[in-house]
Amino acid sequence: MNTITLNNNSIVQSFWNILDSLSERERTVIERRVGLAGEKETLQNIGASFSPSITRERVRQIEDSGIKKIGRIVKTTLLTQIQEKGREFLELHGGVLSKEKLINIIIKDLALEKTVNSGILEVIIQSDFDIKKSKQKLGCKIYFYLPNISKSTIEAVHKEALKVLRKKKDVMNQSVLYEQVIQNLKGKEKLTTTFVDSILDLFEDVVKGEETLIGLTKWKILNPKTLKDKAIYVMKKEKMPMHFVDISNKITEYLGENVKINTIHNELIRNGEFVLIGRGIYALKEWGFVPGTVLDVIMNVLEKNNDPMNTEEITKEVLKTRNVKQTTIYMNLQNKWVIERVGRNYYQLKK
Repeated sequence: MNTITLNNNSIVQSFWNILDSLSERERTVIERRVGLAGEKETLQNIGASFSPSITRERVRQIEDSGIKKIGRIVKTTLLTQIQEKGREFLELHGGVLSKEKLINIIIKDLALEKTVNSGILEVIIQSDFDIKKSKQKLGCKIYFYLPNISKSTIEAVHKEALKVLRKKKDVMNQSVLYEQVIQNLKGKEKLTTTFVDSILDLFEDVVKGEETLIGLTKWKILNPKTLKDKAIYVMKKEKMPMHFVDISNKITEYLGENVKINTIHNELIRNGEFVLIGRGIYALKEWGFVPGTVLDVIMNVLEKNNDPMNTEEITKEVLKTRNVKQTTIYMNLQNKWVIERVGRNYYQLKK
């Protein structure tokens, strides 16, 4: 094996030398696809520039033909080290990795500069006859995989993971989900946790977060984008009602984003997902808290109970959903328009 140290310049120079062995069209298409002389170009743009123009599918065929030739030539150059690293890391990750992740791992392992042309690395990896590359598919990243890996297995793991998460209706520990998927597919597929982990990296409807958790992207729990989602994220992480100032501070602590206190307060006020349960203290509606004043809560408690209740019983029930002083509850019990006293410290709704 050629042991010359790889760097940005040696990679580009070696790649240029390989391109000299291709036909003029193949060389032109690949040069423009990887952006050797500037920006990377799309199949459509390249096809339209030919005279007469050719279809994007024809450009793809020319590109594929050139990449196959590169695969035969690259084995005699120092660039074969990149292919060897590609196979090595695919094997370490169960046989499949997203294009972006594999390229980034190789860049780091070979100590290449981050400005290296990733398009060249992609072509070199793709030209390896022992590595396959997926086609573009909606909702799935392009990925490299070893020939012994079945696409049907990848789809089965993804489908089963979605099934488990939807049934759970909440984020899960990654290892717990992986073991569940392996157990559910036992007898149908030969799986490892490493393989399952690599597969779930490929799909956009699944998101990992906080090192160990995994959930559905649409839940917006592990990857909050809007201010509302970030507030929900913080409150679920803390698992308790919070003052709006504390929510603002926690967003900064957990997500590294400075949020103005007034801005977060306005967001909490105008969104129905949050319920004010005390002075500046908010809870999530999904926790069972309902909007309304303390009087509304008292009336709801009395209505559900049917029979008269004493002050202690009413206070206990109200404090389950409102963070207020007991004197506030007592004051609201004196509202003679809707509540009547029917005995020593006993109250019911006015009939």
